[in-house]
Amino acid sequence: MLFQKPSLRTRVTFEAGMVQLGGHAIYLTHDVVLGARESVRDVAHNLERYVDGIVVRTGPHEVALELAGQADIPVINGLTLREHPCQALADVFTMRERFGRLDGLVVAFVGDGNNVYHSLALLGAAFGMEVRLAHPDGYAPNERIVARAQERAAETGARLVFGQDPREIVRGADVVYTDAWTSMGQEAEAEERRDAFAGFRVDDALLDAAGPDALAMHCLPAHRGEEITASVMDGPRSLIWDQSENRLHVQKGLLVELMASEEAG
Repeated sequence: MLFQKPSLRTRVTFEAGMVQLGGHAIYLTHDVVLGARESVRDVAHNLERYVDGIVVRTGPHEVALELAGQADIPVINGLTLREHPCQALADVFTMRERFGRLDGLVVAFVGDGNNVYHSLALLGAAFGMEVRLAHPDGYAPNERIVARAQERAAETGARLVFGQDPREIVRGADVVYTDAWTSMGQEAEAEERRDAFAGFRVDDALLDAAGPDALAMHCLPAHRGEEITASVMDGPRSLIWDQSENRLHVQKGLLVELMASEEAG
């Protein structure tokens, strides 16, 4: 587990999951700075001789891609600035668990077009969902990610919808999803972001605007009172704690799938 960024859920769920599966996890943080003390290539070639798989949590997405390209063992993206695929797996698993389906399900993401949105859009498009995004001006998602998601949507009948009015975007949604307005590495922009996102808070009124049966999701960590209120987080319409728990279950499934594939290969 090569973690260059702080972590609660990703670290604990991968580490506990590996132990529950009968294996062992080695947590490396500042001991290995990818591309500094040693090149990403050399780190990959060392680790592939010692372990059966790597989870990498880092900033630049290109670092994860290079590690995966160089290592002759499975490499899992535990978060980059561009994507957070393990979170998206837990998200769609949670929705499937609650609603019994994914095809045609509507999820409205309120906030930044960030890494969590990117992975949710890509996976939601693959499963025929309608993924909406309400974002302030200047905080749109990566155009290349959106183009990839649109290609998938064309094959599955999924839809991607964009707008800057949260109440309009959430109307009729099954799930209203949000994330922190300021992610790791963006601390210097915190005040500017609080101003820009002030009208994008997920509260009871916004959830009501979605519909009486709409449920709330958040990938965590949350800043209560900023992007989401405590009454929503702890209320009866919250899926947040199920969503957090499901990181453990889907990642165990991912580990089994990748390790089994590696052994078969």
